[in-house]
Amino acid sequence: MNIQHNIQLQPYNSFRTKAVARLFCEPQTAEELSEIVKAYPGEKKLILGAGFNLFFTEDYDGLIIRPAMGGINILSETDSEVLLEAGAAEDWDTFVAYAVSKGFAGLENLSLIPGSVGASPVQNIGAYGTEAKDTVIRVNAVDIRTGERIIFTSEECGFSYRDSIFKRTCRYVITSVIFRLSKSFNYKEKYIDLSRELEGVPSPTLSQVREAIIRIRTRKLPDYTVLPNAGSFFKNPLLSKEEKEMLQHKLVDLPVYNAGDNMFKTSAAFLIEKAGYKGIRRGMVGTYEHHSLIIVNYGTDNGKEIADFMKEVQNGIYQQFGVMLEPEVWIF
Repeated sequence: MNIQHNIQLQPYNSFRTKAVARLFCEPQTAEELSEIVKAYPGEKKLILGAGFNLFFTEDYDGLIIRPAMGGINILSETDSEVLLEAGAAEDWDTFVAYAVSKGFAGLENLSLIPGSVGASPVQNIGAYGTEAKDTVIRVNAVDIRTGERIIFTSEECGFSYRDSIFKRTCRYVITSVIFRLSKSFNYKEKYIDLSRELEGVPSPTLSQVREAIIRIRTRKLPDYTVLPNAGSFFKNPLLSKEEKEMLQHKLVDLPVYNAGDNMFKTSAAFLIEKAGYKGIRRGMVGTYEHHSLIIVNYGTDNGKEIADFMKEVQNGIYQQFGVMLEPEVWIF
């Protein structure tokens, strides 16, 4: 077991905030991970992937586990579909690119989302009408309390909007994910932005859809190596029918999407912009000028500055519209 001590975490989170982990490890296999968990039963533990969905406001007095299992394998294949297993440490977009290059459909709308394969079920990542839960069929994991290796079916993952059993419990370290992908593809219009980008292309191919999404995201989103960020900072709010109607009285142009069970989803970016927070800056932290849903770091290594700015945005929107935005990003 390769356990390191007093490791600086700034390189391991996309906001580039400084913090020191008392203990740090990068297990290469599920077996090694089980051994580490059993060897440190009393330690507080945190699972860290590529670091795109969290940042630190203080040192971590415990054990950081950063899974290092890689590899992409075809588990089974028929004329119509394929089962792909990818290690938790695989770069997500590299995995999507691989699937598209092989003609395997189902992940193309999730192109250019930063992070690792292991994080995709945790956040139930989603974009352009597609979520991870649409293709994930099994998740291999290790229980960080016992070291037991567990296989979760899609149903057992408890997927919901940007949520899962892995996020709710923080109890399991994902070691690999199995996806069911299709060998056939027919483009269906789901999002106006994407349809506009593909205008003039009568029957878009997998590659053309992926390339269009990459163009859109590149235009809208800041490069985290230039302006450190964690992508979309807040979840899109879910509203009851009554909350929706009250908000529509204040904002007649409120975008509303039916979320089922008499619930409605609206746009956090829209609310942030309407509240006057798009493109504002407080010291070394602000919202991105081209996309109000993204908080960017202009040069601080202190995570508390980012958290304070987040609270200002939350409170401002709550005071104006009665909606409390919930962060997608984890704060430690």
